Amino acid sequence: MFIVIVVTLALGSARSAKPAAPANASQPPDVGVIQVKGEDVPVYRDYPARTYARDLVEVRGRVDGYIERRTFDIGADVKAGQVLYVLDLRPYQAEVDQAQGALAQAVADLGQANANLVKAKQDVDRLGPLVEAEAAAKQDLDNANAALEAGKAAVESRKATIEADRAALRTAELNLDYATIRAPIGGRIGDSQSQVGALVTKTSADPLTTIVPLDPIWVRFQISEAELRSFDQLDTRSLPIELVLSDGTVLPRKGRIENTLNSVNTKTGTMEVQASFPNPDHSVLPGQFGRVRLRVAERTNTVLVPQKAVQEVQGTQSVLTVSPDSKVQVRSIVTGDRVDQRWIVERGLEPGETVIVEGLQKAKPGSLVTPRPYSAPTASNAVARVER
Repeated sequence: MFIVIVVTLALGSARSAKPAAPANASQPPDVGVIQVKGEDVPVYRDYPARTYARDLVEVRGRVDGYIERRTFDIGADVKAGQVLYVLDLRPYQAEVDQAQGALAQAVADLGQANANLVKAKQDVDRLGPLVEAEAAAKQDLDNANAALEAGKAAVESRKATIEADRAALRTAELNLDYATIRAPIGGRIGDSQSQVGALVTKTSADPLTTIVPLDPIWVRFQISEAELRSFDQLDTRSLPIELVLSDGTVLPRKGRIENTLNSVNTKTGTMEVQASFPNPDHSVLPGQFGRVRLRVAERTNTVLVPQKAVQEVQGTQSVLTVSPDSKVQVRSIVTGDRVDQRWIVERGLEPGETVIVEGLQKAKPGSLVTPRPYSAPTASNAVARVER
């Protein structure tokens, strides 16, 4: 009898030693939620873009000569009219001196011709009355008239020579000026293809260097053929646009669309649009990649949800909502443009509904949850844009 009682007590003690069930086993899981509301947001469209220099200029020599000096630093900003290269000036200076001498001689010859003309006219004036009075031979008067006409022709010839010599002097002076090569425009100058001592020829196929204007900086981007009609309806000349560089930097100054090309590219089905942006600090260079952002519309009373709240299965998008009695429900939605880290909901949600953003893996349709307010890690600007 004593042994049986001990065994019974031991079995009862073993049963009572089982671990107790967790007190919170039936507690609904916590989920982070937001209550969606109607918002007013501007709608933007983003297009991949690339900067370029519209008025790139190749610097070339206009006369032949050897480079004696290069006066610029490669990659520096230069002003229009700034001296870049100086060729050997001596041959061209000699041509100027020679032309000046020829012009001076022609002027002297004209003076002599004028003096001869005056003398010839005086002879005619003197012999005329004498011939009428038969005090001089008519042959002398004829000779004087011939000399007068020759004098007039000589004066005109000397005048023509002076004009020719003046033109030759202007050409010589122009060549002398061309021997000092200046920047035709302001901008950033590139590498020098010819160094001091190299021969510059006006027929060379390669330029000495290039200059690209950086203010304004130009941008080209493509719009699809399907967007042409809606794009034409925009007031593009007064439409402010933004340039977002590849590192995410937004150019502080707004640009504007300047023109579009006159045809659609048959290979890509797109049309090129060109825009300009003020760039006084020359911080943007040609050849950089980025995005052009156009504000195209204003949406009012629009419902937005975080991207992480949207689930997509086989092309169907949905979100999990929490009913007033804390039950999870599945809602199919249709999204539109993206607003930074959020989607615009075109259909499927109404302002005031509660959407699960965090803890989706713990929320099952029809189950109970404990909703907690969700706070985004960083605030985002309400800017809707279409990614291209």
